Amino acid sequence: MMRVYAKVFTKSGRNQVVEISKKQFDIRTTAIPAKGMANEAIIKLLAKHFSTAKSNITIVGGKTAREKIIDIDI
Repeated sequence: MMRVYAKVFTKSGRNQVVEISKKQFDIRTTAIPAKGMANEAIIKLLAKHFSTAKSNITIVGGKTAREKIIDIDI
């Protein structure tokens, strides 16, 4: 299991994962931060970035915040 920290920018012009360091990421998503849509988009983007299933990614902290703590089972 790997724990990463992400700063999320919602309503962005593009979907993008930018690796700041091995455990720190900036995530940009076009999704709006309502009804969990942005969190779902973040999980989808990270699954693609790490080439893993969406079920292997869990947001453990900051579900309603801009800065999130995320566990990834690789």
